[in-house]
Amino acid sequence: MINLFRQFSSFVVVGFIATGVQFALLIGLVELAGIPAVAAALIGYGSGGLVSYSLNRRHVFRSNAPHQATVARFTLVAAVGFGLTYLFMSLLVNGAGIPYLLAQVATTGIIMFWSFAAHKMWTFSPYRDAQ
Repeated sequence: MINLFRQFSSFVVVGFIATGVQFALLIGLVELAGIPAVAAALIGYGSGGLVSYSLNRRHVFRSNAPHQATVARFTLVAAVGFGLTYLFMSLLVNGAGIPYLLAQVATTGIIMFWSFAAHKMWTFSPYRDAQ
């Protein structure tokens, strides 16, 4: 249980860093470049994902699995998260009329729990050669 708490706490710290990248791009793209909020959120999500992969692999899950395996799995988990980001941002911004930053905070919270569980159980689980 202590290891799980350490992992989740580290995951949250990495998430704050990756989310900082995501939000910086989101705000910059919306406010400075005039890109629609949903598109900007998706660009930010992808960029934050690059930061997240490297920090989670090395510091959170301490994976020694080959990059070929973990990158593919991480990409699939991120693709699902990307779709969920699109879904929740669309529902909250376009459907409910919630301001985009508040919608992004709520969406980020939802995606955080999805991502931790998927990465712990699948992406960075102890590596075993397929027999």
